[in-house]
Amino acid sequence: MKRTIISADDFGLSVEVNEAIEIAHREGVLSTASLMVAGPAAEDAVERAKRLPNLGVGLHLVVIEGASVLPHTRLPLVTQPDGWFSSSQLGLGIDYFFRPEGRKELAAEITAQFEAFRRTGLVLDHANAHKHMHLHPTVGRLLIDIGKQYGLRAVRTPLEPPEPLYAAGTYTDTLGDAALRRWTNLLRHQILSAGLVTNDWCFGLAWSGHMTADRVAALAAHLPEGVSEIYFHPATHKNALLQKLMPTYEHKAEFEALCSSGFRAGLEHSHAVLSGWRDLIPS
Repeated sequence: MKRTIISADDFGLSVEVNEAIEIAHREGVLSTASLMVAGPAAEDAVERAKRLPNLGVGLHLVVIEGASVLPHTRLPLVTQPDGWFSSSQLGLGIDYFFRPEGRKELAAEITAQFEAFRRTGLVLDHANAHKHMHLHPTVGRLLIDIGKQYGLRAVRTPLEPPEPLYAAGTYTDTLGDAALRRWTNLLRHQILSAGLVTNDWCFGLAWSGHMTADRVAALAAHLPEGVSEIYFHPATHKNALLQKLMPTYEHKAEFEALCSSGFRAGLEHSHAVLSGWRDLIPS
């Protein structure tokens, strides 16, 4: 059986992102969104989510290249004076793994983000991490352990198989891609050992920011058996912040793909059942 979760990251990053998510849920195939609780437009995102009872909203944990919930004075090692995490995966990875104070600050911030999500009044649908930072074993463990205290039941595993990408269009598999696929085994083990659910496959990594209508229509027609999450970064248009953070991303094209007839037709052709995270949780 093929089940497909269609999701959007960066909910709350900007009003333009929030607008695209609302429209893509109402008029397209979007079923879930992941909320940046410290994002500049988080309050607007929560207001929209409360008008969309069938939109599953989870936590998009930010512990790299984004705003923290706690002030810099509480996170002096892992954030910059402006309260943002750096963009250095290596530097933060070392702080989170090898430095006790880094792990302490990380745990405090993860707790603060789950607390901020709880204060929204929304039901916690799932969790993942910005830039898939939960692939880091310390981040993944703390996300799961702390998240369970807040009702977390589902976590994304970013495992993207190459065969559907080959079938759907131009794609070159690299040694780095193969290594990443093997590395996801650790995260999957962490998730399942904690009694949580996860997806089998995840699409949106290789073509991140470029999940255009033609590409996703072709991908949808070649989905593998099992549960596939297909994630997007949509926006109605690109503002200054999106241009600064993701200058090459085709946000509007990804938004249009979510509402395209070709994508819907591809899903129907593959007999993929549209699902949400809550559908994976045993009753």
